[in-house]
Amino acid sequence: MFNDDMILLGSKRSVIRELFEFGKAKAQKDGKDSVFDFSLGNPNVPSPKCVDEAILSCSKDKDAHAYTSAQGSQSVRRAIARHIRQTFGADMDENHIYMTCGAAASLCISIRALSEPDDEFIVFAPYFPEYKVFIASMGAKCVVCPATSDFSIDFAALECLVGKHTKGVIFNSPNNPSGKVYSQQDLERLCAILKKKSDEFSHPIFLIADEPYREIVYDKDVPYAMNFYADTIVCYSYSKSLSLPGERIGYIAVSPKASHADELYFAICGAGRSLGYVCAPSTYQKVVEKCVDALPDIAAYRKNRDLLFISLQAIGYECVRPDGAFYLMVKALEDDANLFSERAKNFGLLLVPSDDFGVTGYVRIAYCVDYDMIVRSIPAFEKLFMSYKQQG
Repeated sequence: MFNDDMILLGSKRSVIRELFEFGKAKAQKDGKDSVFDFSLGNPNVPSPKCVDEAILSCSKDKDAHAYTSAQGSQSVRRAIARHIRQTFGADMDENHIYMTCGAAASLCISIRALSEPDDEFIVFAPYFPEYKVFIASMGAKCVVCPATSDFSIDFAALECLVGKHTKGVIFNSPNNPSGKVYSQQDLERLCAILKKKSDEFSHPIFLIADEPYREIVYDKDVPYAMNFYADTIVCYSYSKSLSLPGERIGYIAVSPKASHADELYFAICGAGRSLGYVCAPSTYQKVVEKCVDALPDIAAYRKNRDLLFISLQAIGYECVRPDGAFYLMVKALEDDANLFSERAKNFGLLLVPSDDFGVTGYVRIAYCVDYDMIVRSIPAFEKLFMSYKQQG
């Protein structure tokens, strides 16, 4: 009677959401100080001041809640194109920008626009779990490229995985869940492989740059993919940079230098139409126009990262230092990260097991939380660590 795949998808709850709901229930029962919820990547720094001012200003416009063009307001798209040109030195105009309801919608639209029968899309482990859902829902196949021990790209494996059915590669930097920022050398090496394989198979292989965390970076620069590879589609969200995760606003930028760029943009528009992703929220389009050059205050995230990384290493945990985003990957103290996550709950620690991210044996800690909560959580991490030392 109903689509079996959708029933399965809808009935299988996200591990992250399960932990989040568990934490809320425990806090209600035992008090909020009994829970150290590191499950959800929900920005906790305030939006830049200009955002609040823009929301108030835009809400007074007579057309604040009116439809825009399907692909978004022309003036908003023009402002974003100007920002891309000035910030990254990339060629861009409003006729290659499509406004969306955030990065998830951008990815779904892009994959739909590119997908033909038997197409494959490569993702790099560790990866955002919904990539597999988005790709499968468009009738394509998700191919996972394994990670190295420090979550770098395994280029030898990538060379073997790119084949005649490869239509695109999703590139997420800074990375969720690892916080890894891929270097310019990494990007150049990736682009060289894609160019070689595109020539070999006589069709373009697109680089889909998923960039919701672009501005949340501490120690490294994030190279702009469009400057290194013509066949690039950028999927962007303002959820993290402007701390607007619940408002769902972002865009797709198609490189004007891409193969058949205008036709590709029409495919993006058509995919948005077929999926019902037209006319992104109009008030927040206008907010973006006014705040397009605003930057997040990442000082709190950096402070949280440093405290957590240094403290956990001092206890004895094995951690991979993040360069960006607001996630830390920690080696589980047993082979099964799910069992480790379950034991951590006994100490009030909500840590996401890494299996759904395409790697095993780790947990992800989202440190976009109050600094005081991290301070209070350190003794719980010590007790968790000692519980393994005592049994071993």
